[in-house]
Amino acid sequence: MSSTVEDTDAVESKNEEACSVVRAVEHIGSEWRLIVLYDLSDGEKRFNELKRSTGASSRTLSRVLDDLGEAGLVARRVEDKPIATYYSLTEQGEALCPVFGELESWSEEWLASEEGES
Repeated sequence: MSSTVEDTDAVESKNEEACSVVRAVEHIGSEWRLIVLYDLSDGEKRFNELKRSTGASSRTLSRVLDDLGEAGLVARRVEDKPIATYYSLTEQGEALCPVFGELESWSEEWLASEEGES
């Protein structure tokens, strides 16, 4: 009986450790969010620049930018003359840049061969 309780405690402890990773992935979100965040890692961009560089539709990009803004990852700046809206990573968003680099390296090492096989 004691072994089962210890096993359960160990599993719960392991799951708690994984929870922070799961929460981070949920916060960053969808493929489109990742694409926009990665694109903005190069610096501030106007809406139409982001639309061209990501290939997202206006509707999708607008929704994603709103979501990222609410999540505290992207900042929005509006200029009056000429009228333009600029988007950039917040400090929280910029903190993800090293993570993107690590994911890119991991993907190149471990997934590139799988893509060639398919």
